[in-house]
Amino acid sequence: MEQPLLEMHGMTKRFPGVLANDRIDLTVGKGEIHALLGENGSGKTTLMNILYGLYQPDAGEVLFEGKRLKAKSPGQAIDAGIGMVHQHFMLVQAFSVTENVILGMKSKREPLLGLAQAEAEVKALSEKYGLKVDPRAKIWQLSVGEQQRVEILKALHRHARLLILDEPTAVLTPQEAEELSAILRSLAAEGRSIIFISHKLNEVMGVSSKVTVLRAGRAIDTVETVKTSEAELARMMVGREVVFRIDKKPAEPKEVILQIDGLKATDQKDLPAVRSLSLNVRAGEILGVAGVDGNGQTELAECIIGVRKPDGGRVAVCGQDIVGLSPRQVAQQGVGVIPADRHHQGLVLGLPVAENLMFGNFYCEPYSRRGFLQLGKMEEIAKKQIQEFDIRTPSSTVEARNLSGGNQQKIVLARELSRSPKLIIAMLPTRGLDVGATEFVHHRIIDARDRGAAVLLISTELEEILSLSDRIAVMYEGEIMGVVPRDAADVNELGLMMAGAKRLPEAS
Repeated sequence: MEQPLLEMHGMTKRFPGVLANDRIDLTVGKGEIHALLGENGSGKTTLMNILYGLYQPDAGEVLFEGKRLKAKSPGQAIDAGIGMVHQHFMLVQAFSVTENVILGMKSKREPLLGLAQAEAEVKALSEKYGLKVDPRAKIWQLSVGEQQRVEILKALHRHARLLILDEPTAVLTPQEAEELSAILRSLAAEGRSIIFISHKLNEVMGVSSKVTVLRAGRAIDTVETVKTSEAELARMMVGREVVFRIDKKPAEPKEVILQIDGLKATDQKDLPAVRSLSLNVRAGEILGVAGVDGNGQTELAECIIGVRKPDGGRVAVCGQDIVGLSPRQVAQQGVGVIPADRHHQGLVLGLPVAENLMFGNFYCEPYSRRGFLQLGKMEEIAKKQIQEFDIRTPSSTVEARNLSGGNQQKIVLARELSRSPKLIIAMLPTRGLDVGATEFVHHRIIDARDRGAAVLLISTELEEILSLSDRIAVMYEGEIMGVVPRDAADVNELGLMMAGAKRLPEAS
């Protein structure tokens, strides 16, 4: 029997108040795509951070190619032949693709940098593996999918024989995710091994050969992908049956809450992003905006919430024009925001849970009185919201960075929905979340709709759009290609509109 590439035995890691990894065993063969599946906070990333040298285990042993490995730093892991692509990319935005790939490596032409030779190597590597990217492009000029390719190129350029991908499709469009799957299969066919950390069951089923499921820091089981199902994997992940399709009562739309007329906006490169767009959202309904990422959805949302100034048009909430208002003033009009990036736009990771829960309200009662924070009241409200939204944290004083992605998103939901907003802008609300956390977020959004809120849902996950929306608008290159009732929506027709190949009459 061929010796496995990687063996991890009895891996244990403790953090204050948390047993993140509890005697986990993991074996990965050569040329194998091995999925590591589990809820947010189940210990997947911690286990891989140990393998990559970012954490040191409290107990356990790692064998790589039959030899004992104890990587005390990422550099040692890379030297051993292990590469890792993190969920939040480790790239220098102002550097070129090539500069990022060779960063930290010794030049073959020291003391010269040898950039031209490096560019040629990066180009050859990208062509060999189908990782299409311009070696001279700056990182800030690239799409998220292209940036991920740069991270993979970094690992391949360092001759990684084991590639760890942490939630690799969490920030990708469906098309980019499919391209990544093809790349991973070609790498595996060449003999490289891949550990694919994910919570997306359909992708795990589609790309992996084996799956190890973690729950609450323990390995539940390792199964061959062809011998299991999405329902069985979900049951192992969360310890109960998971509802994949949400049952919700028919919408009862009332008055118009959000009205957009002829909105125009440019992106950060000063190129047209939103082109004379008109939409309306009523109280008691969810309008889903479908589309491939990068077609103006972000700029549309930013114009509504006061982050981006439109170049023309009108945005009104309950009949009140909000163009030109600051984000705080927009919030005061009854607008709640679930941002696309909870780390950079929704939370201050270095601050406690309680303080994150009061953002946007800290200047007014009951959080503040005569210019002074009411710490007792803040703690009281935080405890209530932690319980109501099932935020799994040892206490309200724990820094937000120490919670799983699902619990971080629950902080954002608790803060925004507890204000009972008239309008909710939900941008990719389940990005990076497992099936259990996704189920929770979906139910909360529907509950808000049933209480009379108008919801503008922006998502690149077509399945999410179809599951939650009462009406669906498709956006392509800054324009609305059509608006259809959910019950009349046809997936093929939506796909054509998302690709710009079809436009419905009187799209608005």
